[in-house]
Amino acid sequence: MISNILSVVNQKGGVGKTTTCINLSAALAKTKRKVLLVDLDPQSNATKGCGLDPYSLDVSVNDVLLGRNDLSEAIISLDNYGFNILPATPELTEAEVKLLSLNEKEFTLRNLLNTIKKKYDYIIIDCPPSLNILTVSSLTASDGVLIPVQCEFFALQGLSELITTIETIKESTNNNLSIKGIIRTMFDPRNNLANDVSAQLIKFFKAKLFKTIIPRNITVAEAPSHGMPVTEYDKHSKGSLSYLSLTGEIIKQEK
Repeated sequence: MISNILSVVNQKGGVGKTTTCINLSAALAKTKRKVLLVDLDPQSNATKGCGLDPYSLDVSVNDVLLGRNDLSEAIISLDNYGFNILPATPELTEAEVKLLSLNEKEFTLRNLLNTIKKKYDYIIIDCPPSLNILTVSSLTASDGVLIPVQCEFFALQGLSELITTIETIKESTNNNLSIKGIIRTMFDPRNNLANDVSAQLIKFFKAKLFKTIIPRNITVAEAPSHGMPVTEYDKHSKGSLSYLSLTGEIIKQEK
């Protein structure tokens, strides 16, 4: 089995990054692929969005990164949704600080995931909305990057900065890293600015832009508060169908 390790990254918050991680994991699981979702954000939103309470967890990704527990002790099987999760708690800020003092700190996550990646078809990593050591570790561990972008002012500037960062990682710690695609999220076709930014993305990044557009959709917004992927919360909603379509595009990229 060749595992695809994908970081979902954008240094700007509120662009649908975590929502994309959860729903992509659930949609890939529906295709009978083995999936692990890694929550690498101290806000723990991916963990909460899968119906888990971060404050009731005995072991989390923080403990694994700091060598206190084995990966097998932290991974939780979400049988209802068909995939596994390596959950986060707000304590992950501890690893964020302590990793900085370690030698070869950027490779900590990669070394951990290398021990289990043969068990999975996909490992999806939800990165924090900043370019810190956790994000650098995720990019160092990954084969590819998915970039959710909300079509609004400053989106193109932020995207250019992120691509520069990805190129830096590629040159320094992971020469196999590539951008798998840019995803337009929370899209409202009635918004002139959204259409203008989308047109700019097509102009400058067409080769990397997924055809699927994730709409601004009430069920996508509601699903996390119920601790469910939208593919389970409302299977026939526009949001659910869009994530299934996006999953189809990603599967087509399989080597």
